[in-house]
Amino acid sequence: MNGLGTELLLDLIRLVFDIYIFLIMLRLILQMTRSDFYNPLSQAIVKITNPPLLPLRRIIPGLWGIDLASVVLMVVLKVIEFALIVFLVGKQAPLAGLFILAAAELARLAIYISLGAIFIGIIVSWINPQAAYQNPAAALARSISEPLLRPARRLLPPISGFDFSPIVVIFLLMAALKIINRII
Repeated sequence: MNGLGTELLLDLIRLVFDIYIFLIMLRLILQMTRSDFYNPLSQAIVKITNPPLLPLRRIIPGLWGIDLASVVLMVVLKVIEFALIVFLVGKQAPLAGLFILAAAELARLAIYISLGAIFIGIIVSWINPQAAYQNPAAALARSISEPLLRPARRLLPPISGFDFSPIVVIFLLMAALKIINRII
């Protein structure tokens, strides 16, 4: 295969794996935050991610409210993605290194989803505050960001109607992202 064909195949592999892993991570976060299951977006995510998760849940039980089947599936998919990429590039990588890299990438994805939910909440609150309860996407973003923002609001209550808690949480998430990037 020529260089362009390999690059396109690598991009396709990344795209397919990353979209599906994103949906599984979103499902896990929505379960952990106890988001509205009847939300149309939640229903779509569940239908898309159910085929591999339902059989896996029979083997791997949950623990402390964490769906371990989702975690295992994400790690395995990420390791397969990295292994395919390494194989197509023509290099070798130790399996333990692929698992460590997969775990770091999944932690980064969780942080990016949290940051995205916070930014969606901020933008919606500026444009149309009522949409946070009416729009399905805004409602899910609110349910994802609220457990992160609640402790920050206790430390830094709103001042003159302005909520500064997203700034604190964004700073902490960005710091965690920098730590993960240094580890990688």
